[in-house]
Parts: sequence; structure tokens; C-alpha cells
Amino acid sequence: MKDSWGRVINYLRISVTDRCNMRCRYCMPITVPHICHEEILTYEEFLRICRVAVSLGIDRFKITGGEPLVRKGIVPFIAALKAIPGVNNVTLTTNGIYLKQVLPDLEAAGIDGVNISLDTMEEGQFRSITGVNGLHQVKDAIAACAASRIHTKINAVLMEENKDQVAALAEIAAYYPVDVRFIEIMPIGVGRNYAGPSENDMLQCLTRQYPDLHFVNEKRGNGPAVYFKSRLLKGRIGFIAANTHRFCIDCNRMRLTSTGQLKPCLCYDTAVELKPLLRAGTDFFDLEQMLVHMFTMAVSIKPKEHCFTEKNKITEYRTMNRIGG
Repeated sequence: MKDSWGRVINYLRISVTDRCNMRCRYCMPITVPHICHEEILTYEEFLRICRVAVSLGIDRFKITGGEPLVRKGIVPFIAALKAIPGVNNVTLTTNGIYLKQVLPDLEAAGIDGVNISLDTMEEGQFRSITGVNGLHQVKDAIAACAASRIHTKINAVLMEENKDQVAALAEIAAYYPVDVRFIEIMPIGVGRNYAGPSENDMLQCLTRQYPDLHFVNEKRGNGPAVYFKSRLLKGRIGFIAANTHRFCIDCNRMRLTSTGQLKPCLCYDTAVELKPLLRAGTDFFDLEQMLVHMFTMAVSIKPKEHCFTEKNKITEYRTMNRIGG
């Protein structure tokens, strides 16, 4: 599928739940209520949507939340998604708390990659940001992933309070063959209330640590990250700088929320509702055709670019756990 701007849309991010075992302040503060279970799509409903997506040329999927590993049955769902003919890539984003114990099952399911969210290497700061104790579990998960054949990435969102963690987090890529990506905090949900360093700020810090750090023109996933390498690193350093380096010209994605909203862009509240179709009792053939129509509609209204630098124009106010991280 191509959108109105000629971009090929081949990537769908699927939020399977809004729930999480952490309360990261820039994503899902303690006061955010849960969506009732009946409003969340079933795995079969997700798979039905994915089969239609594949028929339209979407062959890459990211499983997100909330925290996807808190939902029962997630590994069989990933295996079923991976088994759909035409699916080329299925990856998972997780906070890592439960990852180590399910990693063998994820490997058996054929997972292609894992992204682990980690914003600090200091235990006290970890607890302050996430609301839980668990840094050792995340570190254990990183070590286990690095020892496996799964392509592993660390995602770090930096705010003013943890911007001093750039060097410590980058060291993960020196110790393990994993990619460490630094993400500029985006003004979505409660993220509007926080500020952090820019890509250039972080890069200046890292070039002091790794003098030979240099850009490499490598595609290391489905997203917009740019990567740098150094002879001192086993992995790569990446940046996702949505605020200071707009990359909408190459956007290839759609988002599916846990409640069945197909979102063309993270920045706006515009979405196509799929759940009413799925639960209307329509026969199989007609449902497939209607879902094709809904996908086509969603792609046709995908905007040219986001407006993160003009916060008054952002219309998406939900927290990231409800949209899909």
C-alpha cells in the first residue's frame, strides 16, 4: 500500500494491552485508569486484522503495550502471527521485567527481535522513574538476549533527570553485541510535561567517550533510527530524534491500539475504528472486504508529517500506554 504522499506502508505496530507492571512517569503515571477487559481486542481479532494487513502488503509487525508480557497467552499469539503466510518480521518491545523467563519460548515462536526499554543504570533512579524495583531483572534479560540469537536493542528515553546516563547506557553496547538507541522524549500524553536532551547533545557526550564514533548507513530494523559505530563497541549507538530531526518523509507505519483503533500517525487523534466491524457478526468474506476498505481509508488519511515542534497542533492527548509505545 502507498499513502497519499507515495510512502510504502509495510509496518504495523500492535498494542495488545494498555496495562503495565511499571509506572514510568512520562508514559503511564499511577493515576491512569485501565481500559476494561471487554474493550480490548481478543488475540483472534488481532490475527484477523493482521491477515488482512498482510494481504495489503504489511509484512512487519511490532508487538507493544503497555507491557505486552503482562497479557496471558502473548507467546502463542506471537507464534500464530509469525506463522501467517507472508509475515516476514515480528518483534517485541518490553520493559524486560518478565523477559528472561519467557525468552526460550519467544525463541521457539520465531521472534525476530526484542527491544528492551531502559532509561538508567542506577537502581535508585530506576525506581524513581519506573515506580518499581527491577533493574537487576532488566540487566539479566539484556544478558540473556545478548547470549541468544535474537537481535536486541535497548531503548532509552532521556529527560533532564537522567541525561547523565548517556555514557553508562552506551556502555551496554561496549559489553554486549546489542544496539543502544537514545530517544528524544516526545510531547505525547504526559510526555508533554517533560524535556530532555537533543540528539546533538547526546552525540557530543558520546564522541568524547568514543572519539571514532561515526555515522553508518545501516538499516537495523523497521523504524527511523540512525546508527553510529565505534571500534570500541560491539553493537551500535542509535538515535530516534523525532523532535529535532523530523523523518516523516520515510514513515512506513500504522498503529493498532488495544481497543482496535487503526492510527495513521502518533501525533493526531485521527483513527479508523475496527472493533465495531469485528464484533458485528458479519460473515467472514464480507468482514475481510470491509477490513480491507478500512485499512485503505486509514492509509489515505495518513498526514504528511507530525507537528511535535508545534504542541498546540497536537490532537492526541492519550497516554502512550493507550496508544501503543
